Amino acid sequence: MELRARYALVGAFSLAVIATGFAFVYWLNSSASFRQRDVYLVRYDSPVPGLLVGSAVLFNGIRVGEVKSFALDAAAPQDVTVEIVVERQAPVRADTRIGIEFQGLTGSPVVSLSGGTPSLPLLSTIKEKPPTLIAEKNAGLGMTQAARDALRSIDALVKENAEPLHNLIAGLDKFASALARNSDRVDGIVAGIERLTGGSAKAQIRVFDLSWAKSFPVELKRTAVDLHVLEPTTLAIFDTEKVVVRLADGMDGSEVANARWPDMLPKVVQARITQSFEAAGLAGVMARVPDGTRSDFQLVLDIRSFQVKAGSPAVADVELAAKIVGPDGRIVAARVFRADTPVATLDAEPSSAAISECFERVARDIVVWTMNRF
Repeated sequence: MELRARYALVGAFSLAVIATGFAFVYWLNSSASFRQRDVYLVRYDSPVPGLLVGSAVLFNGIRVGEVKSFALDAAAPQDVTVEIVVERQAPVRADTRIGIEFQGLTGSPVVSLSGGTPSLPLLSTIKEKPPTLIAEKNAGLGMTQAARDALRSIDALVKENAEPLHNLIAGLDKFASALARNSDRVDGIVAGIERLTGGSAKAQIRVFDLSWAKSFPVELKRTAVDLHVLEPTTLAIFDTEKVVVRLADGMDGSEVANARWPDMLPKVVQARITQSFEAAGLAGVMARVPDGTRSDFQLVLDIRSFQVKAGSPAVADVELAAKIVGPDGRIVAARVFRADTPVATLDAEPSSAAISECFERVARDIVVWTMNRF
């Protein structure tokens, strides 16, 4: 008897614990939490696909409750009544806007509440329970359904205007065919309009080079020294590929139209001076000294004038300053070389040819002067 009594006591205690647990869960479900909550009925005039019991209720994006149940009305089969439980502190009023939003990557639907006039009373203070809220028209219409309706509208619009669209496409096809058959005439019309408006094809840029010195006096002194021809320094106006023109009023900055040197002028001058020394028989001349080596002498050049001076007549003018620097860094000799010659016109070919002629004379004088200093 005593053993049975113990079993009965344990069983009764277990049943009591289970019953208490069920009662606690029921209390949580009925009261929703320790906070006070109110129940509202929300009426939608369209389907609410995806909305489930337990789906969130948001007020201005903040969760304030969840969906409790659903109901259908036989008298209005298109409507859906959703029972929601909302925290009492949520400012729900009669004109609060109600809809359905889709959140997260999966697009889970939630009941959304927003807005309301502050002067209206809170529905939580109204004794009528539960208050009924009317959702916005087609609030439950999903994105897929909206897309379908839009496609149906487009399809109906196309069907209503099928004949005008067909005529338009046919007209475009005829126009394209006629344009293809008369493409030569179209080109002629475009060319005529271009001539009429003063337009013309862009002139081709012509590249002119400088001539290096090739003939020297027979008595020229030739020695076996290493000479490094440095890249010349110059003003910004001459540090360009353009063939520069100085206007009659003395202003710089113009150029011979459509004429260019093969590279930036200092690089071209360095290369052609080096070739002039090679033509004179100086085997040790270099435009660039290899790493780890040192030349006997350096030729430092400065371009002071390399242009056509506009006037009557126009004159090509080339002026270079040269300095010979010894291995100890001291200047061995210095001199300014200049040559000029008349130019018939400021066209590209005569202007570049005149400058090249002047440079060739200057290059020859520089070579003779330099080699006689060794």
